[in-house]
Amino acid sequence: MTVPLSVLDLAPIAPGETARDSFAASVELARAAERAGFRRVWYAEHHNMPTIASSATSVLIAHVAAHTETIRLGAGGVMLPNHAPLTIAEQYGTLETLHPGRIDLGLGRAPGSDQVTMRAMRRDPMAADTFPQDVLELQGYLRGESRVAGVQATPGAGTDVPLYILGSSLFGAQLAAALGLPYAFASHFAPAALHEAVALYRSQFRPSEQLAEPYVLAAVNVVAADEADDARAQLDAMRRTRVRGMVQRGAGGREYTDAEIDEFLTTPQGRQLADMMRYAVAGTPSDVGRYLDDFAAEARADELIVAFQSLGVADRLHSVALTGAIAAGAAA
Repeated sequence: MTVPLSVLDLAPIAPGETARDSFAASVELARAAERAGFRRVWYAEHHNMPTIASSATSVLIAHVAAHTETIRLGAGGVMLPNHAPLTIAEQYGTLETLHPGRIDLGLGRAPGSDQVTMRAMRRDPMAADTFPQDVLELQGYLRGESRVAGVQATPGAGTDVPLYILGSSLFGAQLAAALGLPYAFASHFAPAALHEAVALYRSQFRPSEQLAEPYVLAAVNVVAADEADDARAQLDAMRRTRVRGMVQRGAGGREYTDAEIDEFLTTPQGRQLADMMRYAVAGTPSDVGRYLDDFAAEARADELIVAFQSLGVADRLHSVALTGAIAAGAAA
């Protein structure tokens, strides 16, 4: 591999399983990533989604950190308009104090939910408008240079938890460049603006106290297996599951067969949904290695963050091990 690899753990709750099962799987996935030499594992904030367990990112990170030793852990990301910057500074300052040198804080401005859930969270619909100012306020708390007179983050002040700006549009690229922060693009589910956003970020980047040169993380979907046919079948099953969930939201919960989902995927709307996973590879380790090297070059990425897309926990863990072995072999 030409660039470091990291993991985006989507913390899925599989059919017939519970959030507790998902948390146990997240611990095992992080341990596997640590053994395999991945740089970091991130968790994303989502709300009111019955198939995703990572709503409380700081709590999940604390749990996984207590069961791992060296791998970096972080949010990819916290949806900052849902929270007061001081609260996030205290949470992630606490994590950094407990696990020094291991905590990342990725920040996004999306709600991580639908409109009804936004109201249930008491989120101000205009909160996203102050995202740049909120990032600076949060950064000040973590540096011990508060922008709010008389207010310090305890714990948090002086921990300098590294910040990352997440995005899937040009807004995040411009903000990350202006603030001199690393930029993580959500190309695993929103691929359309990847190249334009990265080019904009790199051309407008201004060095900062945290970062001297632009640094891009690009997300990609991966299924690695011993046999290529098995890997492709696993990716197809995940794609059907994701599309089925989207379709059923507007169909009163009606269950669709695999054949019906495959037929839907041939329609213009289905192809549009399938294109959300445009950047995906399923194959043997050699297949995956070639694809990731090509994708890193195409995306001009300094690091890839991998969403392992196998439905079964055992398959995900095996995929992590095989992909990590690719990177280790390339670095040897």
